[in-house]
Amino acid sequence: MTEADYQFLSSFLRARSGMVLNSDGHYLARSRLPAVCRRFGLVDPAEVVAILRNGSHPEIEAAVVEAMVIQETFFFRDKTLFAQIHETVLPRLVEARASSRRLRIWSAAASTGQEAYSIAMMLAGLAPRLEGWTVDIVATDLSEVALERGRKGLYTHFEVQRGLPIQMLLKHFTQLGDLWQINADLTAMVDFSRINLLDDFSDLGTFDLILCRNVLMYLDDRTKRDVLERAVARLANDGKLILGGVETPLGLTEGIVADAALKGIYGRAGCR
Repeated sequence: MTEADYQFLSSFLRARSGMVLNSDGHYLARSRLPAVCRRFGLVDPAEVVAILRNGSHPEIEAAVVEAMVIQETFFFRDKTLFAQIHETVLPRLVEARASSRRLRIWSAAASTGQEAYSIAMMLAGLAPRLEGWTVDIVATDLSEVALERGRKGLYTHFEVQRGLPIQMLLKHFTQLGDLWQINADLTAMVDFSRINLLDDFSDLGTFDLILCRNVLMYLDDRTKRDVLERAVARLANDGKLILGGVETPLGLTEGIVADAALKGIYGRAGCR
């Protein structure tokens, strides 16, 4: 792939997904585009880019976006953060929603579902307190391929070994040969749907907890600000927003402030 091809690919991805290729963009393209070549019988990534330039093959265009945007994920990624969610955030939200008996959570970049199911497993541990409640976990992503894997709830041995405590694996999964199937009570809690965060997502409604982790880091500042402000607009007044460990809202929006007691967790400005 020539530098001109790479720059065109970068512009294409930015327009379609908001994704800005960073220093490892060349490696990402070299490692992921060959799968697109094999799928469509193309010679090499240069031919892929030539088709993108032509703009006449929507299926290949969609496949390129799918291949490039799927991000690595695993269960309970960032143990310190999930400990805070388990010990403080969820119990406080459950207490605050005692009258409405409804809890809504959004995993905004759900990929193959591990983040959403990690939250579902935590909520399953609160089952006695949530009897008779309506609990909605909305899991969205740009990649339909990733979402379909999440809907199936079927993971490899390698995937369940990454971050998932053995007691939770045995409690919430059933082994099917070399794969592990998450139990139906948890898949029933999670609704997977395709959403491009560049588009309007106001129809999703309001959430008590939003996880928008490791998304902003791939966007330019203008897009970061736009996505973040629209996500904050979906947050309940006393809700919590969680960003990735290297992400910050500083300089992007004044609509949220850091929770002084909870690292990496934010609430609406002026609300307690």
